[in-house]
Amino acid sequence: MKSRPGDVDWNLERAEGLLDRAFGQGCEMVILPEFFTSAVAFDPVMLSASLPFDGPALEMMRGAARRHDGFVGGSFIASRGGDNYNAFVLAFPDGDYAFHEKDQPTMWENCYYLGGKDDGILETPIGPVGVAMCWEMVRARTVIRLRDKVDLLVGGSCWWTVPDRAIPIPGKKEVHRRNLEIMRETPVRMARMLGVPVVHAAHAGDFQCRMPLLPGLPYRSFYLGETMIVDATGEVLARLSREDGEGIAVAEIEPGRITPSEDPPERFWIPDLPWLIRLVWGYQNLHGRLYYRRARDSGRLRVHG
Repeated sequence: MKSRPGDVDWNLERAEGLLDRAFGQGCEMVILPEFFTSAVAFDPVMLSASLPFDGPALEMMRGAARRHDGFVGGSFIASRGGDNYNAFVLAFPDGDYAFHEKDQPTMWENCYYLGGKDDGILETPIGPVGVAMCWEMVRARTVIRLRDKVDLLVGGSCWWTVPDRAIPIPGKKEVHRRNLEIMRETPVRMARMLGVPVVHAAHAGDFQCRMPLLPGLPYRSFYLGETMIVDATGEVLARLSREDGEGIAVAEIEPGRITPSEDPPERFWIPDLPWLIRLVWGYQNLHGRLYYRRARDSGRLRVHG
């Protein structure tokens, strides 16, 4: 999906159109990307990109599920109890639903929501379904909490990469190469570690925002794409790269478990992250948590509409 950062109304309409197209192709389950209502970037527009949990995004997904007698999944920044969370909802054909809140925001995501505390296991009419979004998929603890407990993993990402030449960074080309490599291997490795099929929906397209703690420097970049449907052995059945642009990946899978073919490493991260990504992770997480608290307490964090 090519979303417009922070343009909630436009993105909701776009997402519903994609859902109708996918169900029109015979799909029984359609998964939208993480943050399908807003994408995510470090920009003031994101301060008003949240929606009430039981508001228009949830109603659109439930309505599409009922209309097409199928399952609809996707995440949005949801306001609940005075705070924001990254809520992935899976709506069922009868209009009922289950949800998971992402356990930990990534980098500048910390500016706009808090981490959740549930286990990411959804009880559904087709059995237990696991949910993992973006960098939840690169943490070993996600595998540990889901392994031997789910028959399918669904989720998505809004995974961005390094900025263009406006921000000079040593070794930037190599960091981007490794970042893309990790993105491409992540759904496959999750399938192998869990022994279940994986459905991963992603954003494509360019964006421009600001650089945290460096006012005046534009952060121009793009989302990595890599929408994939992977079977329980790790074979990629369908894929869309960012170069393919907006579209729909379709494949037939059967929920169920096989013996995992890969074990998670005994460390926090599954892949070996470049030092620059680890550095940015640390400082932007800290900055983002302070930013969120100040924005919430000052009233600048607002619910859309």
